[in-house]
Amino acid sequence: MSIIEVNHITKAYRLGQLHNIKESFRQALDRMRGTSTTPRPLFKALDDLSFSIEAGEVIGVIGHNGAGKSTLLKLLAGISSPTTGEVKVLGKVAPLIEVGAGLVGDLTGRENIFLNGAILGIPKAEIRRKFDEIVAFAELEAFIDTPIKRYSSGMAVRLGFAVATSVESDILIVDEVLAVGDLAFQRKCFDRMEDLIKRQGRTVLLVSHNIRQVERLCTRVMLLDHGKLIADGEPGVVCNTFYEKSDQKIHQEKPEARNFEKTDDVEDIHIDILDAAGSTTESLDFLSPMRIRLRFKVKKPLRNITCLVGIHTTDFVYLTADDSIKYPQDFTEGPHSIELLVNRLTLLPGVYSVRIWFGTPHGKSIFFGENLATFQVRSDDFHITRERDRGLVYLDTSWRFDSNPAVPDRITLEAAS
Repeated sequence: MSIIEVNHITKAYRLGQLHNIKESFRQALDRMRGTSTTPRPLFKALDDLSFSIEAGEVIGVIGHNGAGKSTLLKLLAGISSPTTGEVKVLGKVAPLIEVGAGLVGDLTGRENIFLNGAILGIPKAEIRRKFDEIVAFAELEAFIDTPIKRYSSGMAVRLGFAVATSVESDILIVDEVLAVGDLAFQRKCFDRMEDLIKRQGRTVLLVSHNIRQVERLCTRVMLLDHGKLIADGEPGVVCNTFYEKSDQKIHQEKPEARNFEKTDDVEDIHIDILDAAGSTTESLDFLSPMRIRLRFKVKKPLRNITCLVGIHTTDFVYLTADDSIKYPQDFTEGPHSIELLVNRLTLLPGVYSVRIWFGTPHGKSIFFGENLATFQVRSDDFHITRERDRGLVYLDTSWRFDSNPAVPDRITLEAAS
């Protein structure tokens, strides 16, 4: 029998609000008189959702902002109720939706552990048994008897996460809580989640915008779009659908340049993406040649200039770059251009952006910008997602097998002559 059943649920809200007492009184009087009032528009955060979850499944819930992900988790956690439809949940639920929201500033960390534990339904004896483990995980041994209002925001969420994940529950509901604290603590959070999922066999619903984490942790993924369930199945397939939709949206919106800086030495800056034929384009074939061209106008002579051209993901993960430091150039007053020729585009299918730095080898920056141009890598016969075992870049390799291999004790690398 399913541990969670959702049958045709809809969650609707009235948009807008009444701005003053006079308007509220006037509309109330109109209703008493039987006079029609202008209804506020209805917004469906969730629209006729149905699905079931078996015990032990790890479900990722993904979608763009406003898709209805957090609303769905709140319904499953019992925090709110659907407008129509039915939600059936069997077993104890531990919601990690707003980590640290139940902490009281005037109470100490110790007092908050017992209070927050009680709110989450943890017996007092169990809290005592797990107290030292909670404090150690949150790394707050020196501050446990200090009022929470003296804590930094990072210390508070660490304590909230440590308490919430100590609940022994049948179902764990997680909403964007793996990005708490510094990088070292985020690693601890991720390891604890893997332990809860893979070794303790919990049923888990995980909302995250980190799609790589979803692919790694989940056995099944559901994709929401404007309150509707548009895909439900194997993580790689559903995440690939999400990437394709995201790529289309990014490509259509053409986001503005970021961190754009320049001096008065140059003007009329243009960045072009060119295909193998030299035509400007926004879409390139996987493993095809490409050129990135920087056009600009120099207002006064420049000497000893180099350029760096790099490619990053749309969420600003730097992937690769090349510079012309071996080929410093002098530029006279007037229009000029610089081109970087890429022999084979080994980025896997998706949407990418260009960053460019222009200046002297000793660090004088004349021009710098990120997200200056976007381009899409496409492939008709290389259907592959950015799942954890593939990454973002194609590795050009070949395999060699020996029918009777003699494995060496070590690999010797010989320097090329």
